[in-house]
Amino acid sequence: MLPNPTLDQLQVFLTVAETGSFSAASRALNRAQSVVSYTIANLEAQLEVPLFERSGARQPKLTEAGKAMLEDARRILGDLQVMRARVKSLREGLEAEVSVAISVMVPSRALVDVLREFREMFPSVSLSLNVGELGMVMDLVLSGKATIGIGGAVLKQDDSIVTDRIGHSFMLPVAAHNHPLAGIGRPLTLGDVREEVQLVVTDASGRTKGRDFNVLSYKTWRVSDIATKHQLITAGLGWGGLPASVIHDDLTSGRLVHLDLDAYEQGEYPIYSVRQLANPPGPAATWMIDAFRTRLSACPSQADFHAQIAELQEAGTPLAAE
Repeated sequence: MLPNPTLDQLQVFLTVAETGSFSAASRALNRAQSVVSYTIANLEAQLEVPLFERSGARQPKLTEAGKAMLEDARRILGDLQVMRARVKSLREGLEAEVSVAISVMVPSRALVDVLREFREMFPSVSLSLNVGELGMVMDLVLSGKATIGIGGAVLKQDDSIVTDRIGHSFMLPVAAHNHPLAGIGRPLTLGDVREEVQLVVTDASGRTKGRDFNVLSYKTWRVSDIATKHQLITAGLGWGGLPASVIHDDLTSGRLVHLDLDAYEQGEYPIYSVRQLANPPGPAATWMIDAFRTRLSACPSQADFHAQIAELQEAGTPLAAE
């Protein structure tokens, strides 16, 4: 018959091992020493191995089997504490999981900072994270696959959706330092960019179908995501707009060059928190929205961003490690 130790037996075993004696364990557990000894004896009978060496020693000493069992007992009782904390949180209304859809326009540093603090604040809450382009954030919220969305591209008002502006970002037209557009040395015109390949992200959600944003070239290469677009532009295969937060280090190092192109609309891009009206966020999701608001509201304006890049370039600041 397989051993079937109880949680109480494991707790008594762990207490004896950690306190160093049966008498100390009895005081810690507020039980009679005879009860502690009886519990350990029953546990050893269940496992069919001795856990303590008792002969010739004033204090009980763990056997090799006891040492091995000690780690198992700690792990099992630790898992129990996690379960108890989760149940307590659920009773208090804390979510079991928060599912978040994040736009690529959200600065990665802000994302990492928020999630690091989230892990510390809500250790019992699981996290599901999806990173989307353009209309993907809205689609994930509408479909219920995401509890909250952090992004922009609120292209159509929907009474079932609650949006709240919590910050901003912006796109900048750029090209590799050795791209023909980077070497013109004057403000660019539409004529300069018309015949150059422009890299454009395709919206997999279909929400922007038939609509192009800042597509100015006759020649376009369409890619599925910002990361691929970034790689191709850096490699000199075309020009295009990229989120400022993504290209900060590239501009500082001179690997990418900002294109002075009036025809490219470079206004601030609002970032919203998005959720379903019928599915209000719980405490953890609400905290996350506020945390993103705090960090995104502190993001620099476009003018301040350019000033910062210029200052770093003049100072010869080395490229941050990737």
